[in-house]
Amino acid sequence: MHDNTRSDIANFVSHLECSLTGARQPAGRLAGLSAAGKPLLVRYDLARLAASIGKEALSRRAPDLWRYREFLPVRHAASIVSLGETMTPLIAAPRMAAQLGGGEIVVKDEGRLPTGSFKARGIAVAVSMAKELGVTRMAMPTAGNAGAALAAYCTRAGIESYVFCPDDAPDITVSEIALLGGRAWRVNGIITELAPILEGGKAALGWFNASTLKEPYRVEGKKTMGLELAEQFAWDLPDAIFYPTGGGTGLIGMWKAFDELEAIGWIGRKRPRMIAVQSTTCAPIVRAFEQGTEFAAPWENGHTSVPGMRVPSTIGDFLILRVLRESDGFGIAIRDDEVEPARAEFAASDGIHLCPEGAATFLAYKQALADGRVRKTDRVVLFNCATGLKYPMPAVTRTLDRHQPIDYKSL
Repeated sequence: MHDNTRSDIANFVSHLECSLTGARQPAGRLAGLSAAGKPLLVRYDLARLAASIGKEALSRRAPDLWRYREFLPVRHAASIVSLGETMTPLIAAPRMAAQLGGGEIVVKDEGRLPTGSFKARGIAVAVSMAKELGVTRMAMPTAGNAGAALAAYCTRAGIESYVFCPDDAPDITVSEIALLGGRAWRVNGIITELAPILEGGKAALGWFNASTLKEPYRVEGKKTMGLELAEQFAWDLPDAIFYPTGGGTGLIGMWKAFDELEAIGWIGRKRPRMIAVQSTTCAPIVRAFEQGTEFAAPWENGHTSVPGMRVPSTIGDFLILRVLRESDGFGIAIRDDEVEPARAEFAASDGIHLCPEGAATFLAYKQALADGRVRKTDRVVLFNCATGLKYPMPAVTRTLDRHQPIDYKSL
């Protein structure tokens, strides 16, 4: 089977483009935000790309993220920083589907990726590009999983990593950052309040700021979720995708993937409805969607017990809202206190261990099915963005004394 990381493959990047104004700038050099202060997106010569690779050739490649090299910005195989980014499985949940009386429920289980979360996708590509462009030190604020991925991939690449976490970030993930070689700090504040630390350190330590959407390449890594879904669904996309939304890179990336696949003729015009899932206590995207605004005002005192959705404002707000509207999707908010019961319910019905963010997508689907926003015939994808093993689980207090007679009927 073809090793996708060993040999150079033609590169089709044409330029970088401001996501708000469309202004172009050259690729192949280090870039942060556009001149307008908005995220930059990578653009490709799609006509040349289409002529270089077909679905049949793709199917013969090893099942990992790097099978999509033509759709990715990394120019040289030697730049690729890999920890084994496997394609992640689609797992049906037939018992839960039958219980709810809806259509097919399919979980995209991103917990199988290195460092146990979908953050590995974006960070693998961002760090590979950083290596290619000569970066020696990277930094980011994180709720946890992105920082763990940054630490692992930077260590792999020989790049220093500095990671700043809100003081309520999950202990296990902060420890994971340190274990994997990242320099980790807990900071008294929420994730959006950590930005000045990142900006301040640029001059003092010369690090490259790898914050969400403040460089153009994490979106390209997250885009592989859309490429993978299309391929796994035999180029016929599902009806709806429920996605836990903080910074929203994945929603933006998947929509970009679908656009590129349609442009090269691999899929038709059919698109999934994209559904952003947030918490009722931190729902800037949901509120902006419902108010019909182009941008999302920051959510005051935004807090939620679901770490990945604890993002009161994001620089990609207008891109997320654009995706929801273009796809005929919507934003939906769930209640924090229902997340753990939903996680337990799903585990007990189909044996699938969701992380809290994954459980939030399940709650959102139940809500949308009940209120008619998705049809009973819709085939839906729920994103489980990390392994549930990173999060608290029920304590087991029952014991048996092996020296005493056991009443088996009472077990």
